[in-house]
Amino acid sequence: MVATLKDVANKAGVSTSAVSRAFTDGASVSSKMRKKVEKAAFELGYSPNFLARSLTTRRTKLIGLVSNNFHNPIFLEVFDLFTRGLQDRGLRPLLVNLSDETNPEQSLQMLRQYSVDGVLVASSTLPPEFSMAFRSKGIPVINTFGRYSSSPEVHVVGIDNVEAGRMAARELAQRNYKAVGFLGGPEIATSTQDRLKGFLEEMAKYPLIKISHTFAKEYSFQAGRAEMLRLSKGDVAEAYFCGDDVLSIGVLSAIKDIGLEVPKDIGLIGFNDIKMSSWESISLTTIHQPIKQIINSSIELMVAMFDEPNRYPEARLFPCQIVERGTLRPRP
Repeated sequence: MVATLKDVANKAGVSTSAVSRAFTDGASVSSKMRKKVEKAAFELGYSPNFLARSLTTRRTKLIGLVSNNFHNPIFLEVFDLFTRGLQDRGLRPLLVNLSDETNPEQSLQMLRQYSVDGVLVASSTLPPEFSMAFRSKGIPVINTFGRYSSSPEVHVVGIDNVEAGRMAARELAQRNYKAVGFLGGPEIATSTQDRLKGFLEEMAKYPLIKISHTFAKEYSFQAGRAEMLRLSKGDVAEAYFCGDDVLSIGVLSAIKDIGLEVPKDIGLIGFNDIKMSSWESISLTTIHQPIKQIINSSIELMVAMFDEPNRYPEARLFPCQIVERGTLRPRP
């Protein structure tokens, strides 16, 4: 038989309400009472039912973790950091896959059915309407990796993608490339739009450099490879800024297949600095995004919103940096 709260109360010689308080964070209970209850619970093999308790506390400790780009290996790291970080704080992640989802109302209805205490939208490609849909219903929401704004409508934690585009452009210009290209992810993604904007703004300072831009269908190896193979049928640039490392690795594969070499014939700079980029067979020069700091800050902000649900939306930005490896020609 499964031990109940009443069984623990009888064994410890206390009331059922005392047992309930002992297992409730922040409840008023002496350390002596808590130890007595915990000892009785351990001997009986009792575990508190958090779902049942949520009926009383009106807090499920469930956090909806929403994303849509499961093709990209970077999200293995993102989900690992998010789930461990939430669990370390006594919260429980509810992973939601919104690949190919276009209607935020369906997502909202599903997460409301689970009575989540908050939502973390971990995506740079979902439109802002998804985050706004949760906020409009009073659900604490944070858009991690979302689009930067000086006056955001929801909390945003991430980077300045426009500045990341400028960084890539400066890096290519400083290495004396005369024809450069931007190969981004989906054109509708705000991250793609912002990185391209920064790239073009910075490249405008170098009127002698020929500039082109194109887009892959998604942030994936296959999409990057397919787009590079398509480009190879015409004039190719001397170097490309790929809007994501996994795109870059697909491009690298295609370049080898058409009989060219990196960086001898074509240079590449990626974005994100995923672990695969450091593999000896890839050695991708890239822009490092501080994913761990972004995720930790997102979780800290979510916890703070429990005590201050009407907290004014803020944008938290983290700086990126160039990671030098082997896919660009050396600086002069």
